[in-house]
Amino acid sequence: MIAETVCSAVSAAGLGIAAVTAYRKRFLAATRIAAYSLVPIGLVMTGVVEWLADTALSPTAWAGFGVLGASWLLFTSTRAVERRRGGTRKERRAAAKGAQREAVAPAASAPSLGAGARPAAQPAKRPRTETATEDFSDIEAILKKHGI
Repeated sequence: MIAETVCSAVSAAGLGIAAVTAYRKRFLAATRIAAYSLVPIGLVMTGVVEWLADTALSPTAWAGFGVLGASWLLFTSTRAVERRRGGTRKERRAAAKGAQREAVAPAASAPSLGAGARPAAQPAKRPRTETATEDFSDIEAILKKHGI
């Protein structure tokens, strides 16, 4: 009852402010203020204010919010632990079996991921040839042409 009265008073005051704003030839601002001031009375007419008032004063509703909060807390904590561990136990076992199967190439006779007994082959260095000096001579010719 009080909530409906307060919302009606807020709407009436907002419409009064909108009328004063429109009198000052600021029609766009007046229209915006009128739109905002009609929201509380609209909420009263749809019954949202009554529902909120009943919910705010109901111990059962607050207990329900507490249960929902506890559920959310449990869910997020288990997700955090699951991420730290790398998934559930079934997922870790499946990942370990998948890693063992993928370690051997399909047509290979030995595992492709060995213990690293052989060092990786390094690419052979090319000896410098006259092509490198020819490149510089071209550059020198271009620079001389431009007077540098």
